[in-house]
This record gives sequence, C-alpha cells and structure tokens, in this order.
Amino acid sequence: MKQYDIIVIGGGPAGLFTAIGCAKKGQRIALLEKNKSCGRKLLMAGAGKCNITQAGDMDHFLTCYGENARFLKQALLAFSNEELLDFFRKRGLEFITTEKGKVFPKSLKSQDVLRVLVDECERRGVEIYYEHAVQSLIKEQDMFVATTNKGKFMSRVVVMATGGLSYPHTGSTGDGYVFAKQFGHKIVPTKPALTPLKIKNYALADLSGTSFEELSYTHWRGGKKIGTYQGDFLLTHSGVSGPGIINYSRYIQSGDVIKCNFVGVDSIEDFRSQLTKALSEGKKTRVKTIVRNLPLTKRFADKVLELCEIDEELKCAELTKVTRQNLLMALTEYEMEIKELGGYHVAMVTTGGVSIKEIKPKTMESKKVSNLYFVGEVLDIDGDTGGYNIQAAMSMAYLAAKAISEQKGS
Repeated sequence: MKQYDIIVIGGGPAGLFTAIGCAKKGQRIALLEKNKSCGRKLLMAGAGKCNITQAGDMDHFLTCYGENARFLKQALLAFSNEELLDFFRKRGLEFITTEKGKVFPKSLKSQDVLRVLVDECERRGVEIYYEHAVQSLIKEQDMFVATTNKGKFMSRVVVMATGGLSYPHTGSTGDGYVFAKQFGHKIVPTKPALTPLKIKNYALADLSGTSFEELSYTHWRGGKKIGTYQGDFLLTHSGVSGPGIINYSRYIQSGDVIKCNFVGVDSIEDFRSQLTKALSEGKKTRVKTIVRNLPLTKRFADKVLELCEIDEELKCAELTKVTRQNLLMALTEYEMEIKELGGYHVAMVTTGGVSIKEIKPKTMESKKVSNLYFVGEVLDIDGDTGGYNIQAAMSMAYLAAKAISEQKGS
C-alpha cells in the first residue's frame, strides 16, 4: 500500500494541471494513468495541432457551454484564457491566433502542449504511474484506497479526471462514472457531442465537401420547433458536419428533423416572394438560369434542380405551382431527418456525466463525499468546438488544486 497526500486519477489536461497545482509544500502526489503515456486525447485536439483555447473575454466563453454554462463561471473567472496562455509562455511555448479566434501553439503540435504539462509534473515531483488502471476506489474512514491492476494506493484526497466516453481508444471509457455512482452521485445520461450527424435517406452524398458559411437552420422534434441555429456547415458522404452542426449536436437526437436555409437570407418570406416574382416574370427564361444566379455553387444549384425534378430546358412559364413550391422549400427549408449522431469514436466530447448539481462550483469538490473532487469531461458539461473544452478542463483543475492546497493541514 503506497500512501500519498493526493491521488489524481487520469492523465489528461485536467488531471495533469490539477497535479501541477497541488504540487506545493512537499505534497506527495500520485497520478494514476491507465495508458502507457498521458494525454492521448489531448494529442488529437485540433487535428493534432491542439486548439488549446479561444481568444475573447470570459462573457463570450459563458455562451459556449450549453445550458450548464453557469456552473463554469467561477472556474473561468479564476483562470482565464490569458492566464492559461501565460502559464505555457513562461515555459517557452508561444501561440498563434486564427482570424476566428482559435489559439494554437506556434509549432502547431499538440505534443508541445503535452510536453510542458508532463515536464512540469516531473519538475514538481508528481509521481506518474503509467499503465495503472484503477479497478476500484473505496473510502475507509478518512482515507481513500485506489486499487489498480498493479497495486494499491492510499490518500486523503482523490481527484477524478477520467474524462468521458468520446474517443474510447484513448482510454476514455467512462471509468469515472462507475466510481462516482458508487459514491452516490447521479450520472446524467450520456451521449456523443461535438459530433457530425448521419441523415436518413440522404440525397446529398455526391456533394460531399460542399460547405456553407454561417448557414442557418431550424431544429424540430415531433412536429415542434426546438431551436434555430447558425454556423459553418459541411455536407459529408453520410450527412452533415461543420461547427454549425457539431456545436449544437448536444441538443439533437435520432428522429429529429433539421430544416436548412441554403440561400442564406434573413427573411425567407421575402426571398420566396422575390423568387416567385422572378419565376413568374421569366416566361421563356429557363428555370435553371434563375436558380444558378442565386448565391449557390453551380454544383449545388444543379443538385437542387435534380432533386426537384426540373429539367434543364424547362422554361419558367412551364413551371407548375407544385414544382415551384418544392423548389422554394428545397432552397430555404430543406428537410433532413437525423438517422443517428456520430458515435463516440468520432465525437469530440461527451454530453452528460456526473451531475454538476452535486459538485461545488467554487472548489470542484463533491457535495456528497468530502475530499473527492471532479474535474474535466467526467462532469456533465461540454463546450463548443474551438478550444473551449480544454480551457474548461484546466480552469476546473485550477480551482480544484487551489481548494486542495488551501485545506488546513493539506
């Protein structure tokens, strides 16, 4: 039985940064990592380039975490994006910011971000145990006992940084949910988030790779409108993706319908009136000529004509009312039924997890079990794509480490 002051379970950014923050005043810290190395999911962030955070103020950040954003307010204010970047800059890492505010290491290598975290852990004396999968966690009086496949560890404080279920090949297999449930915590049902959508009877597969900037669409369930969303939109070989889809996938489920406005107009009614007028006055003009003059690629315009069964030579005067209505709908409210969300193997994060109602937002400590902390994706909170999730993980880690360090006698 190896005894420590603090045990951190999980070696992703949340676990590593918590360990770094706790490693003060001679504390003995064990970080238990099930893989042969830390941060395997971090290495995938930003397609291997590590979109570590986002530029902008914290008020903006708080609009990017869905319905549970308020829980993160204390953490984000305590450790902002600038403070995160400053931590890495002091250790030799420089950054670049894209036009859309995404922040990457100047080297565009996730490995460089991970190296700073692991090196800092080692410099501060954190003992990292690789290939130590925690099989059980119990609390006996005031001490936790973590049993791994290679031995037992004891400590007064445990930090759960086990991640969610997305990218399971990196080690995110929901272990933390099992342990949390054993300690009486509620687990909010999980599902993939930040994930593309597969479409039932998909008719746009041959347009895979076609993208739309700031496309707006409505979301429907059982004939009722759920919401209106907007963002960059991408057609794939099996459905739809892009930030405008994946950021809102947390709200979408199989069987839902989305209705897409491909022409990018603010007023669908005004557009319909204008197009109807153009088609009525066109007479001998071919319908395809008018459609190709819309703000669409020729390839997409021709696909719309095909879907509406409008022949290339069809003149405006020959257009039936039904076909014209189909054309207007295809351009402004094109319906797609969701077959399924992309699975955990392609989802960037997990929505659901340990209920935040049972976690203290100022410290990340469990309200049910003293000295048990939860940080990162194991909790029921997920952010938009673009660095928001790594920022949240490290901000939560900062608060947890601060609270643990301030405990009397810790």
